[in-house]
Amino acid sequence: MSVLPAPTVVLGDSFARELPELALAWQAEAAPDPRVLVLNEPLATELGIDPAALRSPEGARLLVGNLVPEGAQPVAQVYAGHQFGGFSPRLGDGRALLLGELTDVQGRLRDLHLKGSGRTPFARGGDGLAAVGPMLREYVVSEAMHALGIPTTRALSVVATGRKVQRETVLPGAVLTRVASSHLRVGSFQYAAAQGDVDLTRRLADHAIARHHPHAADAEQPYRAFFESVVAAQASLLAQWMNVGFVHGVMNTDNMTISGETIDYGPCAFMEAFDPATVYSSIDEGGRYAYGNQPLIAEWNLARLAEALLPLLDDDQEQAVALAVESLGTFRPAYSDAWTRSIHAKLGLPEGPVDNGADDVAQPLVGDLLDLMKTSRVDHTSFFRALGAAARGDAEPARSLVLDLAGFDAWAERWRALGPDADAMDRVNPVYIARNHLVEEALDAGTEGDLGPLERLLEAVTAPYDERPGLERYAAPAPDDFGDYTTYCGT
Repeated sequence: MSVLPAPTVVLGDSFARELPELALAWQAEAAPDPRVLVLNEPLATELGIDPAALRSPEGARLLVGNLVPEGAQPVAQVYAGHQFGGFSPRLGDGRALLLGELTDVQGRLRDLHLKGSGRTPFARGGDGLAAVGPMLREYVVSEAMHALGIPTTRALSVVATGRKVQRETVLPGAVLTRVASSHLRVGSFQYAAAQGDVDLTRRLADHAIARHHPHAADAEQPYRAFFESVVAAQASLLAQWMNVGFVHGVMNTDNMTISGETIDYGPCAFMEAFDPATVYSSIDEGGRYAYGNQPLIAEWNLARLAEALLPLLDDDQEQAVALAVESLGTFRPAYSDAWTRSIHAKLGLPEGPVDNGADDVAQPLVGDLLDLMKTSRVDHTSFFRALGAAARGDAEPARSLVLDLAGFDAWAERWRALGPDADAMDRVNPVYIARNHLVEEALDAGTEGDLGPLERLLEAVTAPYDERPGLERYAAPAPDDFGDYTTYCGT
């Protein structure tokens, strides 16, 4: 594919064309003075777009939705969702627009989507706008996740609009341009099901199969195979979240993708002190979406998808439910397998169970380690990285992080007896994550017009496994005076 200047980007509209019931034609609000703050040049090139063209005045207008490519039709997507357990039958893009789909240089279809582009009929009383800080958060955290190898939507740009946004204070406004393999969600299927429209549900499933899980089309029971593919994708994704200590913060069904990509970086954070009860979201007062609850919530969300798909699984309701329950039952073993493989890798152990005669000695080893980490509230990222040094014979960096020194020594002796591979550990245990105090520092500075801290943070987190001199503060936990950390949705 040739690289196109921004004003001539070619966008398709397969979602809006095939599923008009889920797409409302809409236009972004005019931005008084659009100015590119951050541009993901490697991603732009991957999409077949000239980064220099995106930095031009016309490119900035494209990135806020004010310059619509010829033939494109921006739409607000409609979906439903369970939010903190309560069902809303009609949600949708209240401050977002799907500009359209483009084919990247590898031939993959990608959504180009705006966030903060103004009110739509789904805004439910909100102003439809976004402030610079929350949009920079999504940019830096999604790029950190991508660098960690975790499936995620990505940020192409953050563009200042020149408009003020009223939150607790008056803040500069911005629009995020997001790239995803699609924005199909569990909530999309819930909306179709809530309409009682089986034909719409079937067309939506066919669209999702063609776009994300084409092998399901050839299965004996294609819609069941499709559901099981989503289950498998989410089981893998959740294991990867848990592997790096990522806390999503708002795992509503409208924030669970059919593709298996992470979406919506509002009240999210990387856990520092290890504790399964960790919550960072200001609105998650009951801890529904705490770190340790995330796999169970994913399973619960998938059960809601199964309910929406029942008419496609079998004409007989009772048989459809039985099939759905059986297929949903694949989540726990798939998650357990993925998580076990990941924790073995973090400990430098072979992928499968470490066999010592008839017993798997790794299973109690892992359990004892997690208990030790929780009791000592060790920094999740620093501790696992330090274990690489311990595997090489220098236990002190890891040992110094725990309170129960005798407990650690006993555990480490058992672990080292299994011959952990230190080099393999360094390939999966990051040095740098988007640490919360550094994210806040970058957002505060960015809001004031200083993008230096954001650029330096991005330098660290986009090469997370490569330890580099001069970046020591990006590997260190938050200082004691940072206090309890709370994130907000930014609306």
